[in-house]
Amino acid sequence: MNGKISVELAYFEPGNPFLRSLRLNTPVTIREAVEASGFLDRYPSMAIGTLDVGIFSRRATLDTELSEGDRVEIYRPLQVDPKQARRLRAEAKKKKKPG
Repeated sequence: MNGKISVELAYFEPGNPFLRSLRLNTPVTIREAVEASGFLDRYPSMAIGTLDVGIFSRRATLDTELSEGDRVEIYRPLQVDPKQARRLRAEAKKKKKPG
């Protein structure tokens, strides 16, 4: 069924958030929403094929078809592995303890 849906596209980078409301023809995929949003123009260093995306915090692929009201989220690449970050925090905490 062809029609229009409203979706949001969100990407949060410290000091540089990107949030767009879009009204798109259906059927529409995450890839098409990202391309229509202007995200790639604002963040030219990010390639569409390498984006990690989701809908309402649930991982999805670029070929996932969107529904009315979906919020597409583009996730930033991890700077540090979460396990490594915990290990580093624990080590720093041990160093601060007296004794």
